[in-house]
Amino acid sequence: MEFQVSARKYRPTTFKEVLGQSHVVQTLTNAIDRKRVAHAYVFSGMRGVGKTTVARILAKSLNCEQGPTSQPCGTCPSCVEITRGNSVDVIEIDGASNTGVDDVRELRENVKFAPFHGSYRVYIIDEVHMLSNSAFNALLKTLEEPPSHSVFIFATTEVHKIPATILSRCQHFTFRRISRLEIITQLRHVATQTGVTVEERSLSALARASEGSMRDALSLLDQAVSFGGERIQHSDLEMLIGSVPDELVRLMIDAILGHQAAQAMALVGQLVDQGFDVRVYCRELLERCRNLLVACVVPSRPQVQTLLELGDEEVDQTIAQAQQLTEPYLQAIFAILSRTEDGLRGSTHPRFLIEAAVVRAALLDPMSVVSTPTEQKATTSPQPPPHTKALPPLGSTPAPAKTGKVQTPTEKPGLPPSQRRPTPIGGTARMFPSSTPPDAEKPVLTKGLPPNGEPSKPSSQTIAQPSLGPSVTLNWEQVVERMIDEHPNIGSFLEKGSVVTMTADSIVLGYSKKDSIARWRTDKPENRVLIGQVCEEFTGRPIKVQVIEFQDGQEYPPSIGELRAKKKLEHNQDLIENVKAHPLVKQALELFGGEVVSAEKTPRNEEVR
Repeated sequence: MEFQVSARKYRPTTFKEVLGQSHVVQTLTNAIDRKRVAHAYVFSGMRGVGKTTVARILAKSLNCEQGPTSQPCGTCPSCVEITRGNSVDVIEIDGASNTGVDDVRELRENVKFAPFHGSYRVYIIDEVHMLSNSAFNALLKTLEEPPSHSVFIFATTEVHKIPATILSRCQHFTFRRISRLEIITQLRHVATQTGVTVEERSLSALARASEGSMRDALSLLDQAVSFGGERIQHSDLEMLIGSVPDELVRLMIDAILGHQAAQAMALVGQLVDQGFDVRVYCRELLERCRNLLVACVVPSRPQVQTLLELGDEEVDQTIAQAQQLTEPYLQAIFAILSRTEDGLRGSTHPRFLIEAAVVRAALLDPMSVVSTPTEQKATTSPQPPPHTKALPPLGSTPAPAKTGKVQTPTEKPGLPPSQRRPTPIGGTARMFPSSTPPDAEKPVLTKGLPPNGEPSKPSSQTIAQPSLGPSVTLNWEQVVERMIDEHPNIGSFLEKGSVVTMTADSIVLGYSKKDSIARWRTDKPENRVLIGQVCEEFTGRPIKVQVIEFQDGQEYPPSIGELRAKKKLEHNQDLIENVKAHPLVKQALELFGGEVVSAEKTPRNEEVR
């Protein structure tokens, strides 16, 4: 029997077999069942997603002896002829070969004839955007007032080249890119039917290389079977399709996460020696980092698999690796690789760029990544002052601490980031476990106000409570201001919390349920440790930070953010009253009417003389 390629052999013959185009299939089947078939359609989309296939199925549904029906029998003479491609009632025209106006005139002469066997004469014009402007103009009258027995189906990959006068006379359907999971499922089915053994990761590689085209994926599978026989090795497949070996991508990610800069440099050299494109390699690294970021942020495994569009084995491996990492750390690596990919496009030395990028990513310290801007700046934790330092008396306000970069106790203040000790893989979540066990219940606040029943003053919110250790006074507003200045991504959430209790060695922060996101970000182990280190700068003692959530209806003290907002509102009101009392403003209001809505104090150097 003559060999037939998989793209033709396993081409869908009914609407139910069409993959990835449910919106098109549902609309067409409903139109056929309700006898609302239009006289002209435009099918647009990328290559290999089913435009011509759906056009043939539609022609078969219209001309089936049991129809028109949305479920053609496939056995009647009309269905068989359309499947074979020799039906006289279904005319397929290549728009790239018949571009002239004479070809369209011939079509116009033939469209008047009634169908021979079926109910409709269907004209399928593939790559219709290749027609000339004169040919399109010749089609206008026919499309506007076509014979009742004719149906036109235009297929194109470049719909923007079709004149608007043609599109306005047709129903337009956009065919979507087929997802990788659907391509993997179809490839697995074809491999099973043909008796070919292929690994799951090889199916994922084929789906990734096809870029959403089912025809390309099946063609690559046929090529792989011709190369490797009935058992396809993953290494042979990578060599065949010219992609970067997955092993090199995985080893590079492991080297970056393991802070092994020398190993990362060696892998780049190995990649170049084997002749692979570093631009493609950087793109593969970027995609792998994105997959880890998705697995780190999304809690549901089915949702992760839907977003990653990978097989079960690869999804499980990605989730297991992402559990040891933190979102800010992955964001920082992603930013480095993303900028490197942009730079590689116009670079004459792509190897140097990728080497510098992987070294920079490998030396990135997870402990220092506490925010996710475009470029992470390394920050360190403070040197703890000696415990013999005299503490300020109770109730006094301590002098503001010197601002500066915070450094960890194990690092020297003047050591550059590139020479610092690399942090083991796992991120800060593993190195700084939460002070509260996971299964322990969070404390519930019974009284939201201090014992005297008076809320804190907006000026400083100085809170001090007795404890078993030495007395400590901590100006919480200064702590929040320091966090906003040095770590704005944490400080903006910190100012939404209220101080519940404070002792010499611990502080409890509370958040309302409306600020659940701020509570979640503040309660991250690495963020709690960082807040405690800033508190330690002011008190000279280690401070443990704990975060709770207030219950519904529970009273609680105001947060720094609320106090600042209230203070700002009062200041604005006072400023408006002062403006209203000004003689010129009074005179202007008497002449023109109106009212003073807002007022702003101008700096002295900007005052109008």
